[in-house]
Amino acid sequence: MSREILQIGKNIKKLRKQKGLSKDRLSKLANISHNMVIELESDGITNPSIGTLQKLAKALNDSVDDLLR
Repeated sequence: MSREILQIGKNIKKLRKQKGLSKDRLSKLANISHNMVIELESDGITNPSIGTLQKLAKALNDSVDDLLR
């Protein structure tokens, strides 16, 4: 597993917490499953689609680039 992939989950979690969102609320805002948020943050999903990343970035009011940093 590459370092970049591991960083995505950490970045999602960090941004979600900064916005004061629960995993459930983020999943609803992004229109993805609650389990997907859990899996992403715990690095269980190692290859999220660009569509998923775009939905999360929009829900977090950030860019896909911010998720990938």
